[in-house]
Amino acid sequence: MLINIHCAKCIGIEAVPVTVEVDIATGIGIHLVGLADTAIKESLLRTITALQSMGFRIPGRKIVINLAPADMHKKGSGYDVPIALGIIAASGQRNLIALEDYLIMGELGLDGTVREVPGALPTVELAAKTGQKGCILPCSSAFEAMEFKGTEVYGVDTLEDVLRILEGEDCSDLLIQNRHSRMLAEGGKDGIPFHAEEMSDLNRMDFSEIIGQEGAKRGLEIAAAGGHNVILIGSPGSGKSSLAKAMAGILPPMSLEESLQTSKIYSVAGKGNASGGLMKTRPFRSPHYSVSVAALLGGGSDSIMPGEISLAHNGVLFADEFCEAPKRILEVLRAPMEDRKVTISRLKSKVEFPADFMLVAATNPCPCGYYGEGNRCTCTPSKRIAYMSKLSGPIMDRIDIQLFLKAINPRMLVERKPAESSAAVAARVMAAREIQKRRFASEGIFCNAGMNNRMIEKYCPLSTACKELLERIIARMGLSARACSRIIKLARTIADLAASEDILPEHLSEAAGYRFLDKQNIFD
Repeated sequence: MLINIHCAKCIGIEAVPVTVEVDIATGIGIHLVGLADTAIKESLLRTITALQSMGFRIPGRKIVINLAPADMHKKGSGYDVPIALGIIAASGQRNLIALEDYLIMGELGLDGTVREVPGALPTVELAAKTGQKGCILPCSSAFEAMEFKGTEVYGVDTLEDVLRILEGEDCSDLLIQNRHSRMLAEGGKDGIPFHAEEMSDLNRMDFSEIIGQEGAKRGLEIAAAGGHNVILIGSPGSGKSSLAKAMAGILPPMSLEESLQTSKIYSVAGKGNASGGLMKTRPFRSPHYSVSVAALLGGGSDSIMPGEISLAHNGVLFADEFCEAPKRILEVLRAPMEDRKVTISRLKSKVEFPADFMLVAATNPCPCGYYGEGNRCTCTPSKRIAYMSKLSGPIMDRIDIQLFLKAINPRMLVERKPAESSAAVAARVMAAREIQKRRFASEGIFCNAGMNNRMIEKYCPLSTACKELLERIIARMGLSARACSRIIKLARTIADLAASEDILPEHLSEAAGYRFLDKQNIFD
């Protein structure tokens, strides 16, 4: 008897259909075919032990298990539950009348428990697209898709829960929305797994806690309003890291589309929002400068996973000690910063992950760190130039805002006058983002930094005075075509913050002022 169970495999952040076919015929042995990896091959012993512990018998006949399509590699332990269900149904031990109606994934424990698997959100999305009645997932994985509409999502703890659903029993108590409501009623937030990625909210800095650096705060406000890349250059203790961490507090909440995109990336990476629903806060990733290329871009030997730049999608990628990173690490950022995606190619596969992040880089101005602080710098001009030369022209072209932070005035440190809070800055940023949301409603982007040349022509018209000013700026600073486009986009953001429909000369002047490294070599 041939049994089909619907499953899925994630390629990038999208799921594709996989069918587990189980047939029991005359013969002996259990045969697994269909380009399965080691984890799936090992699942046979796991599955058999789990079935026997639950009182099921293993037929003494030939069992053939095929993972279709057979020309696509399948990886991971998520096919344990479908294989077990196929053996149970094909041997006639339970009448699973609804087996064809659901897309099923889950790892099986030796005692019959069902453990979490990555990629729950794309899997549920696939079930809705293919017209399945619902999706059956481990409970902790199913919480990620709690807010997904259009299909039933069941969260199960054991294989017996799965069998109840497939036998047609009333299992509304296993619907993930009902389980979430019940857990909240019983134990509040403590009843739901708390996700580590949300801990960043507890460590967030506030602009009011940072003394001085008003010019840098203005630059970061503009960066947050338009999604622009920014670099902070300053001596140790000038507030670079604190300012970067405070960025998280002034960014607007994600839209539903942004939240879905980011949540799918984290789901595929096995870092989904287990506390329930889509991710609401923008990610803030801060990898160490010794990070490997694979960890930054994504990759892996067994399965291609998203890297730090994709995990920072729709959020902030904070690169501290930027000039201390190997030059190769700096240069691999060039293409993702421009294309807002990363493509990882292997011999037999190619996977694309979105990477629309806002880079916030921080670095010292020289090896000793104290250039510009009176006579404290002990570096020679050649050492300073060599240190900053790691920031190549192509990289600096892609960084819209360049900020030089001076040491804080001692009087300000002692007086500690209250500064503007992040909430006040966030209100202005939110107003500017609302303008951009309406502007780009039909363009598929969310902020000014994502504009291409066609959109610049359409949404950033310049008056005669602005064109003349921009021409003088380009001639004086020797800007590239890319840098010129980025100045226009930055001026558009400054105009949005001022609630101005048109880009004015003062907006262009301020935007050009944030590219001081293009004017001359200030480190000689």
